[in-house]
This record gives sequence, C-alpha cells and structure tokens, in this order.
Amino acid sequence: MGSLPYLAWLIVCLVWGTTYLGIAVALESIPPALVGGIRWTIGGFILAAVLRARGQSLPSRDNWAGFALAGMLMIGLGNGAVVFAELWVPSGIAAVIIASSPFWLMGIEAILRDGERLTRQGLIGLLVGFSGIVLLVWPDLTVGGESGRQFLLGVVLLQVACLGWTGGTSYARRFAREDNPLGGSALQMIFAGMAMLVLATIRGEWAALAFTPRSLAAEIYLTLVGSLLAYSAYLYAIRHLPLSTVSLYSYINPVIAVILGSLLLGEPFGPRIIVASAMVLLGVAVVKWTGARTAAGRAPAGARPAA
Repeated sequence: MGSLPYLAWLIVCLVWGTTYLGIAVALESIPPALVGGIRWTIGGFILAAVLRARGQSLPSRDNWAGFALAGMLMIGLGNGAVVFAELWVPSGIAAVIIASSPFWLMGIEAILRDGERLTRQGLIGLLVGFSGIVLLVWPDLTVGGESGRQFLLGVVLLQVACLGWTGGTSYARRFAREDNPLGGSALQMIFAGMAMLVLATIRGEWAALAFTPRSLAAEIYLTLVGSLLAYSAYLYAIRHLPLSTVSLYSYINPVIAVILGSLLLGEPFGPRIIVASAMVLLGVAVVKWTGARTAAGRAPAGARPAA
C-alpha cells in the first residue's frame, strides 16, 4: 500500500481547506443554490458514469431512499447552508465555525437511545469550543444594522449546516451503510444536487446566473477537485488509515481557509481570530479525545463505522 493512503489524506487536508475560498469566489456571480446544485449534480453524475464504465453497479433502488435522506442532510443541508452563509460570513470564519461539527454530533448522540453519553470531559470541550466561537463572532454581531443582522443569519446558517452534516452522519452510521461507498456517494450527490437545483428554480436564480472567468474556474474546481477528487481520496484514506489519523484533517482545513481568505480576499486576520480559532480547535480535540476513549471502552478498535 505504501504511501498512497497518506497521499490521499494529504489531498483531503489541502483541498477541503480551499473549498471555502472556492465557494466565496463562485458566489461573486453565481447564486447560492446554483453554486451547490451545479457542483453536486454534475459531480454525482460524473462519479456514477465512471463507476458504470468500470463495471461497478450503483446500490439497489430499494436503498435509494436512505441515500437520498443522507444526501439531503449531509450535502443539501450541510453544504447548502454553508454556501448561503458565505454570502455574509468570511470564508475563513465559516471554516472555523464548521469545525465545531463534532459538538453537534456529541449532542445528537447524547439524546439517542443507543448513542454515546455526554461526559464531563466532553462538556468541558463543548464549553471551550463554543467560547471560542463567541469570541470569533461577537464583534461582528454587535455592529448592529443590516450588516449585523446578515452576519447573525450567516452564523445561524453555519450552525444549521453543522446540525445537518452531523445528523446525516449519525443516520448514515446506522441506516445507510453500503459495501460500495462510492456508489452510495454518487447517489447522495445526485439527490442533494437536484434538490438544490429545484430550490434555485423556486428562488428564480436561473435568471441571475452569470459566469466570470473567476467564478467559472471556482465552480469547476469545486466540482472536479473539491467533490470528486477529495471525496474519493477521503474514502480511500478511511479504508487504509486509522480514523484518528484521518480525522486530523478537520484541524488543518480551518487553518488553510483562514490563511487563504486573508491573503486572497482580504478577510480579517489578527490576534482575536488566532486565539478564537485555537479555542474552537482545542474544544474539538477534547470532544474527539473523549469520544475515542468512550468508543475504546465500548467496542474493539475499528468496530465503529466511519463517520
């Protein structure tokens, strides 16, 4: 196997850290629902065509409803809300807030009958992480006026995105497992992408659709590199590396997003951003460490499906 799994993991770390910038650039001329709808629909059909060309079949139609629900939650709601949020929230700050997804996953698991219980260490991680989020967004929330209200709406949408992604992950863990994960991923991308296109039609976005060289390049990058390449690399990495190693990408993505947003889009960057981001990532680390200890005490290593 050699170094290929680590190369795949490196692709995930680098590429997914750049997609927040890609979304921000695509939004310069492409309406939000179309940014996601075009990306995921085309990406899903390309992946399905590649699989069929290689002689691999898609999952049985009896399972399509489960993949549709997982796709709607993880991609449609999770990624879709991020795109809308980036209309008002800088891409770097959006990436840091999205890094708090494990907080929501812990909360969802805590209320499920067969989920993992909330521990004292996990609660400490939640408090540290959410304190970092408050420090990160508070100055913009107190601006007031239309700008402050729009920023608040963007922050709320990012929390909706976290909830959708983690809710879909929790569902997929239990009900949407599939021997051919690429086939299932293609279906999720297609269902979610088409739902976004329907939303775009209802919102009348087609009339406002326009492409500039920058936005077209960003949309192509999101489709081919952000979705097809990085997601395939992610699936390959989780099959050949420990999940604890693969999950480290969630600490690297926000750092890349913040640096790129500052350098290329002039987004805010300073001591407050650094300290707040560090607090969020520290909280995530505590939550993940607590979850790993709990899982180790309940099941053999590797017995839990990948998120």
